[in-house]
Amino acid sequence: MEHVEELEELLELAIEEDDDSAAEEVERGLAQARKTFAELQLRELFQDEIDYSDAYLTVHAGAGGTEACDWVSMLLRMYLRWCESVGYKTRTLDMQEAEGGVKSVTIEVSGELAFGYLRAETGIHRLVRISPFDSGARRHTSFASVYVSPVIDDTIEFEVRPDDIRVDTYRASGAGGQHVNKTDSAVRITHSESGIVVQCQNERSQHKNRDMAMKILRSRLYEYYRAEREREQQKNAQEKKDIGWGNQIRSYVFQPYTMVKDHRTKHETGNIQAVMDGDIGEFIEAYLHFGTAPQSADARS
Repeated sequence: MEHVEELEELLELAIEEDDDSAAEEVERGLAQARKTFAELQLRELFQDEIDYSDAYLTVHAGAGGTEACDWVSMLLRMYLRWCESVGYKTRTLDMQEAEGGVKSVTIEVSGELAFGYLRAETGIHRLVRISPFDSGARRHTSFASVYVSPVIDDTIEFEVRPDDIRVDTYRASGAGGQHVNKTDSAVRITHSESGIVVQCQNERSQHKNRDMAMKILRSRLYEYYRAEREREQQKNAQEKKDIGWGNQIRSYVFQPYTMVKDHRTKHETGNIQAVMDGDIGEFIEAYLHFGTAPQSADARS
């Protein structure tokens, strides 16, 4: 409020003295004030304490074969760029490489409101483009699922019963050479009731991989059961859906035109390159406003 009053006084002075430089300073000040106000409005949308947590973000390749694995690589780059732009730190916890790209990847994103923002990305993401892997230069459609869950700290009591999980170990995959693990240090944990599967192979020992996999599992189960309690399991547990036609939350079209469109909020842009370079803030904000605005059941479907 004090800043606005100062701008008002500066504007009066600029008018009295016909000072163009002062008027320009007022314009800059107003622009900054609008930005600050918009940021404060956005923060009001975070009502749940868990929104302030760090986040685990997992991307899985779906229908599309080699194309889909390349699509996962593209999405991973997009999210890493966005995290860098907002000052979040990232750490790769698990990566399953495949021909053409990445079959599955999980990263940890650290920073205030990481989960609050990134929960907007949970769902199926569809890519339409002329395939660089197709000698006939035909158009292909690929799918990838994104799932985001909060990092649960030790102060939150949440028990995972040993009888409900199956732990498998396997040899970690990699790019070759020194990166290929010669022992079964990678860990995969399956939770029988929910069907959730998590894995970790990027730590140096099986013990560390198991600990990290358990942390991710607790995170995923916390979100899974919270969604169930709120009777929104179908909406929030997006990875339970088939990773294919009819379930996408967002489409990225490179040909025959360029467009990124979120099917939930209807927000769209033609600047697809900016989006792939990490400029996804408008899509996240549109979803946050969409999720808190009162809407009919028909509008949400």
